[in-house]
Amino acid sequence: MRRHPRAPRAGHREARSGILILGGGFAGATVARRLGRVGATLVSDENALLFTPMLPEVASGSIEPRHVVIPLRQTCPHVDLVLGEVTAINLGRRIVTVRNEVGELHYRYEQLVIALGAVPRTLPIPGLAEYGVGFKSFYDAVYLRDHVLRELELADNELTPERTAAHLGFVFVGAGYAGVEALAELHDLVRDALRHYPRLRDVPQRWVLVEAQDRILPAIPSRLGEYASELLARRGIEIHTGTRLDAVHADRVELAGGRQIATHTLVWSAGVAPHPLVARLDLPTDDRGHIRVDVTLRVEGHDNVWALGDIARVTNEATPGRTDPPTSQHAIRQARRLAGNLRATLEGRPLQPYRYRALGQVATLGRYRGIAEVLGLRVSGMLGWLITRTYHLYAMPLLTRRIRVLSDWTLSLFFRRDVVSYGGSEAAPALGAEPPTGMDDTATSR
Repeated sequence: MRRHPRAPRAGHREARSGILILGGGFAGATVARRLGRVGATLVSDENALLFTPMLPEVASGSIEPRHVVIPLRQTCPHVDLVLGEVTAINLGRRIVTVRNEVGELHYRYEQLVIALGAVPRTLPIPGLAEYGVGFKSFYDAVYLRDHVLRELELADNELTPERTAAHLGFVFVGAGYAGVEALAELHDLVRDALRHYPRLRDVPQRWVLVEAQDRILPAIPSRLGEYASELLARRGIEIHTGTRLDAVHADRVELAGGRQIATHTLVWSAGVAPHPLVARLDLPTDDRGHIRVDVTLRVEGHDNVWALGDIARVTNEATPGRTDPPTSQHAIRQARRLAGNLRATLEGRPLQPYRYRALGQVATLGRYRGIAEVLGLRVSGMLGWLITRTYHLYAMPLLTRRIRVLSDWTLSLFFRRDVVSYGGSEAAPALGAEPPTGMDDTATSR
C-alpha cells in the first residue's frame, strides 16, 4: 500500500461512467461489489480495502499485516478500478477530476456516490502534530509496532532510571474502540517481548489511558464499560476519565491540572472528522461537516448524488432521532441499501428507505478477554473475546483472507508472539495531515 510520490506527467483524458464511486473503503467497496455487473467506476488511492477492525492485532503482531488488506480487484471484479486522488468535483457539469502519476483524468458521471470516509480529529494542542501518532491507517499500525519495540531497545541501553521512564511510558488519548483495543494489544506485545529483555523485567512501565468523557468506551452499555475499566486497571493500566490533554513534548505529556507523564509515545485516537474535501463542495452539511442525506441515502437537493459512511449524516428509520455512528457495521449496511436504490433508479422502481438495527457491539481487551453485546445479550471475558473474533472473521470480505487470519490466530495459540520489527519508516505518519481523497477507512471497527 504505497502513496504516489512522483508528480503526474502532463496530459489528461476524459472518460464516461454511469455510476462513479469515490472511496474504496467499507462503504465504497461494498456499493461497488453489490452493483455487480451493472457497470461502475471506483476511484481509490489504494488497490486494497483496509480491514480496520483488526488493526490493533496488526500492531501487536498477532496477525500478518498483509492479511488485513483486501484486494479491490478481487472483491469487486466487475468494477473499473481507478487509482488516484480526487482533486475537484463539478456538480453542475457532472465531472470529477482524478489525479495520479499518469496525469489528470476527467470522469463524467450520471450517478455519483461519495464515500470518502473520515480523518483523525485533531485539536490545537501544543506539540500534538509534532509528537502525536494516530491509529487509523495501516501505516499507523505498522509504525506504532516498530516504535514500541524500538523504545524497548533504547530502554535496555539507558543508564539512568529517569531516562528509562520515558521509553517505558505509553499514553493513549481517546478511550473509544480504537484507543482501548490498541492499548490492550500493545500492552500484550510489550509483556511478551520482555522475556528477551532480562534487564527490563523488573523496571516499572507506565500505561495511561486518557478520556475527556466520564467513562471509557462510551458507545457501549455502562456495565460492559465498567468491566473493561476494571480489567485494564487490574493489569496496571492507569485510566484518567474527565481529563484533557494540555500539551505534548518530546519526552513528556501534560494533562489537565498540571500532571506530567514521562513518555516518548503519545497515541491519539480521540475521534474523527469528515474528509476535508467536503468543505470545498457545494453540498448541504450539518454543524459537524457531514453531508446531509435523506432516508434513501441521496444527498438533499441533488437527485444524482449519494453519500454514506463516515462522511455522511445518515438517518436510520430503525433508530428515530439518532444518526448512524461511524462504524464499519453501519457503513456496510448503508452500502447495501444504497446499491439497491441505485439499481432501482436505473430500472425506474421506487426507492426504499434505509433501516437497520445493529446486531451488537464487540471489542477485544487482549489476553483472551473481550466484551460483546449481541442481540441484547451482554457477554464479557473469554466468551466475549471469542464472539468478537468470530464476528470479525465473518465480516471479512474474502474467504482466502478469512483462512489466512484464522491460521494466524491458530498459530498464536501454540507459538509465542514474534517481536521483530516490520521495518517501516522511522518517521511517524503525519497526524492530522489531509489524506488522499480516494480512501475511506471507517473510523471504528464495529
